Amino acid sequence: ENSKILLRNNYRTRSRPLNIPTMTKSTAKTFRFNPIHAFVIVILSTKLKNAVAFQTPAAQGAIGLLKTTLVRLSNQDKIDAMFGPRVDDGEDEVLFSDEERVEDDWGAPSTAESDQVKKKKSMTRWRSLNPKVKARIVKEAQERAIRNKKKREPAADKKRRLYMQYKEMEKKSKREKFVIRETPITSPARTPLSNFNPGDSLKGRVISLTNFGAYVDVGSEVDGLLHVSQITRDEFVSHPRQFLSPGMDVDVRVVRVSKDLKKLQLTMLPEEVLEEENVFNKFDIDEDEDDRIQLDEIEIDDELWGEIRRVTDYGAYVELGAVVRGFLHFMDHPLFGDLNGAKPHEIMAVGDRVRVWVTDVDTTQKRIKLTANRPPGLPGPRREIQWV
Repeated sequence: ENSKILLRNNYRTRSRPLNIPTMTKSTAKTFRFNPIHAFVIVILSTKLKNAVAFQTPAAQGAIGLLKTTLVRLSNQDKIDAMFGPRVDDGEDEVLFSDEERVEDDWGAPSTAESDQVKKKKSMTRWRSLNPKVKARIVKEAQERAIRNKKKREPAADKKRRLYMQYKEMEKKSKREKFVIRETPITSPARTPLSNFNPGDSLKGRVISLTNFGAYVDVGSEVDGLLHVSQITRDEFVSHPRQFLSPGMDVDVRVVRVSKDLKKLQLTMLPEEVLEEENVFNKFDIDEDEDDRIQLDEIEIDDELWGEIRRVTDYGAYVELGAVVRGFLHFMDHPLFGDLNGAKPHEIMAVGDRVRVWVTDVDTTQKRIKLTANRPPGLPGPRREIQWV
């Protein structure tokens, strides 16, 4: 019967809100009675029912306490969550309150007060810093803010900014490469081309670089061209920047002068190389171009005789009497298979006369490719047998 009375009281008071005070003096938290509380009361009443069977004084006291508690709950009295019915004797100590408080939870100093103290300390430390340190910190903060802003900028603005940055770098590069001439190019004090002859030694200054050579100011009315093939023979030169740079002073020699075409060709090769390759005289035969063999007159598999004029790391240039020289690769030389690992200058030398056959003619780029091995498709020499 006691369990039934407890359940009826529980269901009767289930939907009514109960004011349960916290451990404070002035305020209390309000909570709603839920099924969990009913479940706890049912279990407690079951245990008390079993204890009543023994008719002990402790059981009688527990039942009385439980009934008193249920009556207070039904009357919405305030009880202490941990220590039973609350007795307001004016000596409670406030541990938690929802009102505006001066101190934080657990007796800690208030947040407003701590923030003020921290701000005051930080300002005191900032005033005590060295001005140079302050300037460095401000500068780093500004740079960081700029970097963060650039990360958030739109793609179009970023593209425009990078393009302008590239143009500025390009202008700067051109300004750095700009070479100041001792005498302006339009000055009448410059030496005319008629005063230069092949073989003259001159001092010049590199003005600009191109893929095929460098332009050198030697004090003439036009800049001289130093071809990549006339820079050095020690190694293959793919671009003049490997050995030259704008503003560099160089010693050159005149190879060819054309007053009508306003052209001046220069070289940096040493004397022995110039004599070996006959550089100064190789253009003498160009005065009469009509007597030379034209490219359209040369056919594949034509047999020609020529003289080696220049040996490189890849082969040799052969003078054939045509408008351009033919190129003979060192692998197309008959001695290449006999000497394993031989270099071009070991099997070919300037001045050697060779018999070659044409393998390719490029009229667009004006090139003739040669081979010193007889093509297998050509008919062999005719032999006749005479009987005596």
